[in-house]
Amino acid sequence: PAVCLRFELGPAAALRSPLALQNGFLQLLLHTYTAELLMSFLTNLGPFLEDEIVPEVIPMEIEVVDAKITLKDDSPQLYPTSPGPVPVTLAVDHVVVRRKDDGVFYLTGQQQIWVPLPCCPPGYAREQKAPLESVPAARGLQLQQVPELQRELQAVRMALAEANLDKARLLQEVRKYNPLFQL
Repeated sequence: PAVCLRFELGPAAALRSPLALQNGFLQLLLHTYTAELLMSFLTNLGPFLEDEIVPEVIPMEIEVVDAKITLKDDSPQLYPTSPGPVPVTLAVDHVVVRRKDDGVFYLTGQQQIWVPLPCCPPGYAREQKAPLESVPAARGLQLQQVPELQRELQAVRMALAEANLDKARLLQEVRKYNPLFQL
């Protein structure tokens, strides 16, 4: 697993948010992480999270890419003959958790481009459309170009998404050797 952690404080952090100028900004990237956690571990986290003192809000961004967490139930079995609960695996493709100046955590996922699958026979969709003879010639040409343009747009979006992933990987590689590198 790759873990990148950066904490900025001062004028450089002010670019992230106004509050980061005085409290700092925490950025964490977790890539290809795999773990097995017992359910008792999760249920016993509650007392550690309860606090009577309101903590300072630190703006942060936590990005998790390609992670798998398996949850296993370690509670005593109610019935000795049952095989027991099946472990649950949580797979995270790409998720970003941001904490802004208001103290609220925002959870977002990576925007993926979905290509719709054809769900009906090829001739069916054509039967439902208005005949092209009733449309002027120039408008008919535009209607014929729409699906082709949509396919090209999807291809360009996918290429852009791949380029952005490559850029992130390269930046991560550069920051291994120079953690203070800024683009």
